[in-house]
Amino acid sequence: MSELSRPIWPAYPLSALVAGLGHCYLGQWKRGGIWFVLYGLALAFLSARSLSGALEPGDPFVVTALQFDTVSYPDVAVPLAILSICLLDVYLIGLTERTAARTTGADELRNGS
Repeated sequence: MSELSRPIWPAYPLSALVAGLGHCYLGQWKRGGIWFVLYGLALAFLSARSLSGALEPGDPFVVTALQFDTVSYPDVAVPLAILSICLLDVYLIGLTERTAARTTGADELRNGS
């Protein structure tokens, strides 16, 4: 399936699962990679630990992150904000592609193609 005939809607749940995955589905590899790295860094350093706490030996990061009683809203606010903005970016890309396709279709109808 080519990128032009591919439906846009699967990019939304893919981006909700992993930031940047929807961009890769739409063929925006570089942008998807940037979103993935940004989201990964936010999870690694800003979620469930501070930047200084992430580098200290002790409990593994995954164990600390899964202890929901120790996780507060500020710990997950930045990764959640990055994921939300990533979803908005996928929506705007899809909106731009749909608008461009409609404009191209209207131009073809006017030209009699």
